[in-house]
Amino acid sequence: MVSDGVICLSQAFVKAQKSKAYFKRFQVKYKRRREGKTDYRARIRLINQDKNKYNTPKYRFVVRFVSLLLHFYHCCLDFFTNKDVIAQILHSTIAGDIVTAAAYSHELPRYGLEVGLTNYAAAYCTGLLLARRVLKKLELDEEYEGNVEASGEDYSVEPAENRRPFRALLDVGLVRTTTGNRVFGALKGALDGGLDIPHSDKRFAGFSKDGKQLDAEVHRKYIYGGHVAAYMRNLMEDEPEKYQTHFSEFIKRGIEADNMEELYKKVHAAIRADPTAKPNEKQPPKEHKRYNLKKLTYEERKVKLVERLNALNSAADEEDDE
Repeated sequence: MVSDGVICLSQAFVKAQKSKAYFKRFQVKYKRRREGKTDYRARIRLINQDKNKYNTPKYRFVVRFVSLLLHFYHCCLDFFTNKDVIAQILHSTIAGDIVTAAAYSHELPRYGLEVGLTNYAAAYCTGLLLARRVLKKLELDEEYEGNVEASGEDYSVEPAENRRPFRALLDVGLVRTTTGNRVFGALKGALDGGLDIPHSDKRFAGFSKDGKQLDAEVHRKYIYGGHVAAYMRNLMEDEPEKYQTHFSEFIKRGIEADNMEELYKKVHAAIRADPTAKPNEKQPPKEHKRYNLKKLTYEERKVKLVERLNALNSAADEEDDE
């Protein structure tokens, strides 16, 4: 039997679809795509700028949640631990992305929030800190104060007479944009801080899919850590031992469910009072520990060789004397 130029004598023959020509023309995907770090389909739509804008930067409001991957005993169990919230304002160039301003949740202890640095309320504080920081850098902080009292309702900044508000596009990366995701907590903080970010209220915490409306009270509860306070009360009643271990850092600092809202109000006020970044006070080590031999110069090698020759000659003289 002859089929497509291939003779099959005894059994069916499967023609190779991926021939040598296919592999010679195979193009490897980008490194960050292979590692699963970047969605280039979304990125190209965020960074593409109109040609008539003449090299005007297209800013992005980037929110990332850093995780620490712990792999134990070379088994298949991977444990993820939330560590930090990163919020950045950056724009893309041919040379790479350039960061205009950045804020991190590990800066929040400076403003009075020492624990719970990765929840929805902490993401809101990080977004608020970034918004106030970038507006202060651009000298727009007095003109655009934003929403001073967080009520949970949707807020969009209105253009002033002199300068337009700072505009950026939300970049969520690979996060699943589900309703109530912490990414939108950071977005709400940036909006209340005075940034102009195109958005919809459909993904904020408290949006009802059935009623198709945002419940401002529920959203306000999340902004001020009300969901954490409710969980604390439930554990205190049902599982006191678990409450002691789960909220040990809260107990150590005297943070209770009843004073949670007042704590976040003070943090928001402190951020607005001074959003500037502080330099790292940690001093680098004076002496670095070496794990390999220091590379010698030509002169040092020359001196070392002379010393070795002298030592060998003296040892030979001693043997002759004996």
